[in-house]
Amino acid sequence: MITRIKHGLLITAGILSLLLGVIGAFLPLLPTVPLVLLSAFCFARSSERLHAWLISNRYFGPIIENFESGRGIPRRIKLRAVAMLWFSLGFSCWLVDREILCVMLGVIGLSVTVYLYRLPTYEESEESEDL
Repeated sequence: MITRIKHGLLITAGILSLLLGVIGAFLPLLPTVPLVLLSAFCFARSSERLHAWLISNRYFGPIIENFESGRGIPRRIKLRAVAMLWFSLGFSCWLVDREILCVMLGVIGLSVTVYLYRLPTYEESEESEDL
C-alpha cells in the first residue's frame, strides 16, 4: 500500500515538475533545468518507462544523461539559469514591493545559485543543440 502511494506521488511530482519545466523554457519566472532534473529523479524512482522517455527527449535528454553520469551541466545552461533566476527574482521583488518577501526571494536565489555553482560544469561542443 505505501509503495503504491509513493509510486503515485513520485509519478505525479515528476509530471508536474516536467510541465513546469517546459513552461519555464518560455517564461523567465520558472527555472527549466532544475525542474526537469527533478522530474528525471522522480521518474527514475517510479517508472523506468517514463524515465527512458524523458532521457530520449532531444532537448532534455542530453542534459539529464550528463547530469546523471556525473558530467554536470553545460556552462552556458548554468549561466543562463542563474541569469534568468536573478532577473525573475528581481522582477518579482519589484512587483511585490515587500521587504520580507524580497529577502526571502534573495535567500532562495542565493541558495539556488550556490547549488548550481557547485554542480560540475563542462563546455559543450559546437554540434550541441540549443534549448
